[in-house]
Amino acid sequence: MITQERVRPLTVHHLNELLLVCSLVLLIAVAAVRLSSRSGLPSLLIYLGIGVAIGSDGIGVNFNDAELTQVIGYAALVVILAEGGLSTSWHEIKPSLPAAATLSTVGVTVSVGVTAAGAHYLVGLDWQQSLIIGAVVSSTDAAAVFSVLRKVPLPRRLTGVLEAESGFNDAPVVIMVVAFSTAGPIDAWYVLLGKITLELAIGAAIGLAVGWLGAFALRRVALPASGLYPIAVMAIAIAAYAAGAMAHGSGFLAVYLASLVLGNARLPHAPATRGFADGLGWIAQIGMFVLLGLLVTPHELLDDIWPAVIVGLVLTLVARPLEVLVSVTPFGTPWQEKVLMSWAGLRGAVPIVLATIPLVAEVPDSERIFNIVFVLVIVYTLVQGPTLPWVARRLRLADSGEAADLGIESAPLERLRGHLLSTTVAESSKIHGVEVGELRLPAGSAVTLVVRDGKSFVPGPTTVLRRGDELLVVATDPVRDAAEKRLRAVARGGKLAGWLGSG
Repeated sequence: MITQERVRPLTVHHLNELLLVCSLVLLIAVAAVRLSSRSGLPSLLIYLGIGVAIGSDGIGVNFNDAELTQVIGYAALVVILAEGGLSTSWHEIKPSLPAAATLSTVGVTVSVGVTAAGAHYLVGLDWQQSLIIGAVVSSTDAAAVFSVLRKVPLPRRLTGVLEAESGFNDAPVVIMVVAFSTAGPIDAWYVLLGKITLELAIGAAIGLAVGWLGAFALRRVALPASGLYPIAVMAIAIAAYAAGAMAHGSGFLAVYLASLVLGNARLPHAPATRGFADGLGWIAQIGMFVLLGLLVTPHELLDDIWPAVIVGLVLTLVARPLEVLVSVTPFGTPWQEKVLMSWAGLRGAVPIVLATIPLVAEVPDSERIFNIVFVLVIVYTLVQGPTLPWVARRLRLADSGEAADLGIESAPLERLRGHLLSTTVAESSKIHGVEVGELRLPAGSAVTLVVRDGKSFVPGPTTVLRRGDELLVVATDPVRDAAEKRLRAVARGGKLAGWLGSG
């Protein structure tokens, strides 16, 4: 009789321990964002460091499940791409689309070929490993670029190229890495090119269709709670990825394009949706990088440091500049912008996640591929990240006339210890017919904006509020609760609420 060993079920005690550890890691990661913004280092390095500290060479948590890491990494990339698409302005990237598309296709091909040749002839890897490394490290990470440029904003035409490139180039790179990691001979170049073109076309068609249908539906379906709109938008974006992938297209391109359509469709509660997506994006980044840090074993990286440095030099000083030169020269791009785009080719989440593909496929020497990619990302992020603002200033591309990327919605209120309250005048609310001055909000708070019939305006003291109006109220920290209490009181009892004993 064959007996099967019973797997111990997850208990409430295990759940408590897991929640405690995860919450502490999240809190440390959130605090690390402040450090990264001051030091100029992309936060990914700190998150990776947290994972390494928890891992086998740190606290001692042993984790070597590459397949689980790949699955979670893919899920995190879907969320990150969705957040990127939702926060991207179509008007800013539209003029840059031809250059970005060329960089993401022709440019990526050039980068893969040059980097693979360097890995083969200078490091001694065989052609399969060289091509995998070339493809893995040829995808840029806009999040890493913009995290170090918050205080040195670039001209919009340049940020548009970099942002669109980062959204587009994940798709062809993933296809190439998967093709190079398969057992047996690699497809001929024209077959591979045909597959990439077909998958991109399918992904683009599905992404645009899902995004348009989702926007059409959300503009016409009144959901019972405002908090459901962000959930619906993210669900539509993720559905675009799943549909694209299941149709043998590029799911990554589908989710980015669907999110781009949704983010520019003027949907209800768009600011709340972007805030929700931004929070999910942070959680995805933190979880993905910590898990990747857990997967690596630091003492095994020592033998691969110099190969990673050599491949990184080829990528940074030869492949990326040649990629930019070939791709953007036909568009009349000034040489200063070409130099900055070459130096701004930071690698972040995508290369390390893609390096798990050969691990799962059991490609020979796949552990070495992962280690080389990991070291390369760390070393060259440390070199390029802090120096990128300096390079932008030296090239006189830091546009001091444009607002810095500081998160305008929250940073000023945080410095003023203030809060932004939003409320809608419901059908039964007695705020209807009340003048703004008659709200008698406490000193330190004021109605700063009214949105009525889809149009916003700054109200005066005699502005009469109506049903359906959405009010934006700014309140300082000490009177925040009092302002909210007063608004609720007037909604129940009208403008005489305080005098009649209510509120």
